[in-house]
Amino acid sequence: MPGSLTISHHESAVAMEHRDAARLATVLAELAYLLEIPGPNRIGDGQLAVLCEGRAPDRAELSHWARAVSAELKGRL
Repeated sequence: MPGSLTISHHESAVAMEHRDAARLATVLAELAYLLEIPGPNRIGDGQLAVLCEGRAPDRAELSHWARAVSAELKGRL
């Protein structure tokens, strides 16, 4: 949770508590799922635009990125 992650512009290594890394991996996998599914539970276009921070929304790219980061985190746990 807050304080378990340290990122600096001057440091190459990033450290995160195991519990937080596991939770983040789960959240990213769920995000990818909600981007991919059809129907009313799918992340809407407005939500997707917010997640893309003003860049052109690309559902497939964000889903792929979230799955890849989730898998990498899970592989390191």
